[in-house]
Amino acid sequence: MKYDKLIFELSKPGKVGHKLPKLDVCDKCIKELIPEDLLNDNDINLPEVSEHDVVRHFTNLSNKNFGVDTGFYPLGSCTMKYNPKINEAMASLKGFSGLHPNISEEYAQGALRLMYELGTSLNETSGMDACTLQPAAGAHGEITAIMIFKAYHEHNGDFKRDKIIVPDSAHGTNPATASMAGYKIIEIKSGNDGLIDLEALKAAVGEDTAGLMLTNPNTLGLFEHEIKAISKIVHDAGGLVYYDGANANAILGHVRPGDMGFDAIHYNLHKTFSTPHGGGGPGAGYVGCKDFLKEFLPVPIVIKEDEKYKLSYDVKHTIGKMKDFYGHFGILVRAYAYVLALGSDGLKVA
Repeated sequence: MKYDKLIFELSKPGKVGHKLPKLDVCDKCIKELIPEDLLNDNDINLPEVSEHDVVRHFTNLSNKNFGVDTGFYPLGSCTMKYNPKINEAMASLKGFSGLHPNISEEYAQGALRLMYELGTSLNETSGMDACTLQPAAGAHGEITAIMIFKAYHEHNGDFKRDKIIVPDSAHGTNPATASMAGYKIIEIKSGNDGLIDLEALKAAVGEDTAGLMLTNPNTLGLFEHEIKAISKIVHDAGGLVYYDGANANAILGHVRPGDMGFDAIHYNLHKTFSTPHGGGGPGAGYVGCKDFLKEFLPVPIVIKEDEKYKLSYDVKHTIGKMKDFYGHFGILVRAYAYVLALGSDGLKVA
């Protein structure tokens, strides 16, 4: 087929795809304007093709791609969603896409309101009390939450807590995240039913336990129905419980991690809230936490005062910034559009 060739193989001398407009700037010779040592005298060898050849060539190439528009798109253990085109239209609105991150709060009320309301909505679905939208992806959300755990323990003078428990059925990034935060990893084996062995967990916890990282449903696709007992075992030992949102699609709208005993959570907006994933990214990771951990969140956080939205740096024991400015804002717009389009009932069945 003609369009299976390289674009250079379609080239024919003299073919024109676009006629340049009449010159409306200085018509001096380029050698009079640019030093000779900066000029390229070599032929740039661009293909000479007509416009319809260009369109057909690249359309044919696009048909060789596989993605969410052409079929089911699994990626690791991730639960994927379609990327609605209306999300792209909303994120492309000039009021969002043209907004400079250094603009004053007075002129960014729409963007700040969007972040505030998205965070509030995600808190409602997760059962958390406060959140940050700064993390750039899922694993970045994990490290944010585990750093919050660490800051909490250290603030309480509990420096001996240097171990994170990770079941063998947890999300694959969890051990790396805990290690990156400076923790030692304690792996516990699943029982014959593929779920956490409660006796093994009881044997693993102690005065050095900082927390447990858990995916629910786990990587085997099984729901940890003893999750409240699991949380209690860790809490009784003085540890905290973290929810990895890799498989959150399965429970969204049915149960909330906060009601299961989790102290912090991350959602992958690029898995659970329809924003692009992988090569179509960037991603975004909401991190929610219970009230007693909110003083450790990254800054700034978006607050609402007197019907106005503000960026607050008044977070007493903050872990600092996790991302330049305020996270991947364009992705947050897409997630917010998805939440508004579906509502609570729609998110439950999507």
